[in-house]
Amino acid sequence: YTIWNFVPKNLFEQFRRIANFYFLIIFLVQLMIDTPTSPVTSGLPLFFVITVTAIKQGYEDWLRHKADNEVNGAPVFVVRSGSLVQTRSKNIRVGDIVRVAKDETFPADLVLLSSDRADGTCHITTASLDGETNLKTHYSVAETSVCQSVSQLEALQAVVECQQPEADLYRFVGRITVTQHGEEIVRPLGPENLLLRGARLKNTKEIFGVAVYTGMESKMALNYKCKSQKRSAVEKSMNTFLIIYLGILLFEAVLSTILKYAWQAEEKWDEPFYNQKTEQERNSSPILKFISDFLAFLVLYNFIIPISLYVTVEMQKFLGSFFIGWDLDLYHEESDQKAQVNTSDLNEELGQVEYVFTDKTGTLTENEMQFRECSINGTKYREVNGKLVPEGVTDDSPDEKKSSHLYLTNQIIGEELLFLKAVSLCHTVQISYDQPDCLVGGGDPFSHVNGFSTSHMEYYASSPDEKALVEAAKRIGVTFTSCSGDTMEIKTFGKSEKYKLLHVLEFDANRRRMSVILQTPSGGQVMFTKGAESAILPFTTSGEIEKTRLHVDEFALVRNESLFIKTLLLFTQIEFSLKIFQQPILSLLLQDKVQETIEALRLAGIKVWVLTGDKHETAVSVSLSCGHFHRTMNILELLQQRSDNECAEQLRRLARRIKEDHVIQHGLVVDGASLSLALREHEKLFMEVCKNCSAVLCCRMAPLQKAKVVRLLKTSPEKPITLAIGDGANDVSMIQEAHVGIGIMGKEGRQAVRNSDYAIARFKFLAKLLLVHGHFYYIRIATLVQYFFYKNVCFITPQFLYQFFCLFSQQTLYDSVYLTLYNICFTSLPILVYSLFEQLVHPHILQSKPALYRDISKNSLLSFRTFLYWTLLGFCHAFVFFFGSYILMGEDTTLMGNGQMFGNWTFGTLVFTVMVITVTLKLALETHFWTWMNHFVTWGSIAFYFIFSLFYGGIIWPFLHTQDMYFVFVQLLSSGSAWFAIIIIVITCLFPDVVKKVFYRHLQPTSTQKSQVQLRGGTGGLRTGRKWQYVGRKQTFSQGNVGVRKKPTSAHCQKWVRIRLWTVNSPGFPSTQAEI
Repeated sequence: YTIWNFVPKNLFEQFRRIANFYFLIIFLVQLMIDTPTSPVTSGLPLFFVITVTAIKQGYEDWLRHKADNEVNGAPVFVVRSGSLVQTRSKNIRVGDIVRVAKDETFPADLVLLSSDRADGTCHITTASLDGETNLKTHYSVAETSVCQSVSQLEALQAVVECQQPEADLYRFVGRITVTQHGEEIVRPLGPENLLLRGARLKNTKEIFGVAVYTGMESKMALNYKCKSQKRSAVEKSMNTFLIIYLGILLFEAVLSTILKYAWQAEEKWDEPFYNQKTEQERNSSPILKFISDFLAFLVLYNFIIPISLYVTVEMQKFLGSFFIGWDLDLYHEESDQKAQVNTSDLNEELGQVEYVFTDKTGTLTENEMQFRECSINGTKYREVNGKLVPEGVTDDSPDEKKSSHLYLTNQIIGEELLFLKAVSLCHTVQISYDQPDCLVGGGDPFSHVNGFSTSHMEYYASSPDEKALVEAAKRIGVTFTSCSGDTMEIKTFGKSEKYKLLHVLEFDANRRRMSVILQTPSGGQVMFTKGAESAILPFTTSGEIEKTRLHVDEFALVRNESLFIKTLLLFTQIEFSLKIFQQPILSLLLQDKVQETIEALRLAGIKVWVLTGDKHETAVSVSLSCGHFHRTMNILELLQQRSDNECAEQLRRLARRIKEDHVIQHGLVVDGASLSLALREHEKLFMEVCKNCSAVLCCRMAPLQKAKVVRLLKTSPEKPITLAIGDGANDVSMIQEAHVGIGIMGKEGRQAVRNSDYAIARFKFLAKLLLVHGHFYYIRIATLVQYFFYKNVCFITPQFLYQFFCLFSQQTLYDSVYLTLYNICFTSLPILVYSLFEQLVHPHILQSKPALYRDISKNSLLSFRTFLYWTLLGFCHAFVFFFGSYILMGEDTTLMGNGQMFGNWTFGTLVFTVMVITVTLKLALETHFWTWMNHFVTWGSIAFYFIFSLFYGGIIWPFLHTQDMYFVFVQLLSSGSAWFAIIIIVITCLFPDVVKKVFYRHLQPTSTQKSQVQLRGGTGGLRTGRKWQYVGRKQTFSQGNVGVRKKPTSAHCQKWVRIRLWTVNSPGFPSTQAEI
């Protein structure tokens, strides 16, 4: 939408809500027929609700538009009229030649024409598309690779023909026809020639490419799922309750209309002497009269549907969402990023999650690998402070430092040195020589740990393990410095050596290894081979094979990825007669506290599924490392299935195994190809297997497949609440499909963050987001919804009962001003403040006891039983209000000192006064966490009602046509009997509530209530007694009993820095506090 059509579209969306549409109808009815209440009583609240909601949604959408404009308005350079012209990315059209510089993302899908390299190649990373962080090489055709200047590109005559846009990231078919000297040259185009939008240019100064797919036709955009309006489970429950209340309203209106005509069947009541009918009324149609009376009763009782519920919910969600951004525990200091809320409509859904779908790369891991240790010819070594230390030797020991130094400098000349050379030469790593901006003048500020200087360089590799190995060799002393043409240069402890690259046997999925054949500086020839152990060990003929195999098993126990490096003098049978030599071990770095987070989610009853595009071995290794799979878990596999029958048979075998081993926990591993077969014909069987598994890992997944898996669970008969979390563009479809989508502010661009509902900097923050914020949001809004229905039943039921005493004449019990302001002013603020600050349990208890999350799962606080309790409670209180007041005034009793009796407006005001006090105190009974603001709005609302009523009824207002309430309230308060009745009625209503709470708390306490008792007893890690105490987060230090928080370095957090001191009677409820 645009700024011009925002209003009509927003109004359309808002009137799709049952309550809004209902009140619009009521407002129109009040305008068309004679009704007992003014149209203002419905029109003003409706206008207020619509306006506030539109402002809130408009603000959130403006933030989204702002983020979108940053992408669409990003500056790009295109070749036009013989020169480079800067334009916005949204202005790129098919056929434009675009220039992209190093480290920039491609703004559209481009066919590579040329680069600054002579061979026309470039290197890119596609981490934001498929999660793969390795460097990929793309090629241009020979006829266009020579066009490296704008003038040459302007003179280029070529036609690109390609297939229609499709979502498959790995498929592209096309051809380019280049016209040179009147001759047409046709070259095929494939995926290696296509640069995808969202990918990033690396280790290449600049490239030129022609746009073939732009905007929503790019492959990245086609992998996005069409974003739909997400509605929370609470909102769906609200709609159900509204329909029930609409049924109650219709029943009351129909019953009142029928009883009215039954009563008027007697002539004395049909046309009493004091209310004679007009001629028009006598001749009017009985059917139209019945409909008119029905609509009048409908208007009279319409406030049983709480229109202000929606605006209060909207305000609660909008204001409550700021607490997520303000939470210092969700702030990541290293990247200076705080949690971000893109939509506040789903806050309470964070407390209902049953399944978490997470990406692996960049979400669970750090996109980095680290060299840990290696096995060289049967001896284990590890890296310590930039030195290769054999097992049993500690580099930091004073007694052994001398011997270690002698070993490292004098003896690392044989097999160990050959290992380092193999690591530095057997790879396809690219080098970038970037001079940092901070350098001024000559000289090199970078000094190697082993004593020689090198210019600042950055390695770009086709896989993270290659980069980790080359960087490890550099730290130890053997540095890969350049590769130009067929010459590779390394520096061995400062001494330069040049090797001639004779041939490279590339890595492929079948061989699972790669080799380089080199000519040494002395003229000899050598071949280095590296690969997975399963691809190397079968071909080894000599060396310490058994010791190395033993080390492989040991390395596997520490749950890391292992990679072999083999060395071999060149023989005739290449790669079939290897000497086992060296094996390094690499650690794929997990994010901080990933294992603890997954375990907390599991204890909370949340199942975690990992969906990744990575290969099977790597994905399983990471799942074991992060605790997603346990070592004791029985791992089931559904891999490499080639047919429907084969897939079905394997699923049946897995189902039988689960039934036979029902005591053991099971984990399932499934790949993308097998998943496609399973979902095609055997969806039910596949779901049965998955639901009986504690953890599921899906590998080699395409972006749309991730979304399909989420949809599969989401639409299953149980309708579980799902959450998807990821950091790349390949996770966008999954994030949009899930009930709640969370983006990680990682290194793979901002696509996931922009398309998510919430964004956090690290996976570990998910635990507090769900277990604390989700818990609080849900209990707050669940109570808010139930309380609103309760107080509106209390409000309208006396109006219905009053009709029995006024011959169903549609006489209103309350003044129209009271009707309008009841939900807007008199009872709105206490529930709003409650819904912002309520805490049943201290946040530290919720994090330390994840099982408390189960207490609120499956929408338990908005179950039909709870709804029925609050509704019946409202009816009971309404009966007490009405008949308690009726007993006081019903027998024409004189309650004034001068003998004057109360009238109908005084009776209605008494009922209204009792009601306002009771419903406000009822909420006070439900409040567990009292702040100064709770006290202010609770007692302030009651005080405001009294003050307003005194002013409203104590002054003759010239702009009011009638003033029925003049001096009524003053007259009511001047009676001691009225005060006594108010006190007695309020106590009668609330005392059974107190008894019930005490009874249930002692006989049937919930886990949450038990935790509250523990908190008050001082067992929750908090002190008791009257002492100065600070319950803080990270970065705290204490002196005595005073806690002080250090000032964060980030400007984002400075507004939250405070020193808080309080005295404590009970740890959860500070009695006095002071803030600086």
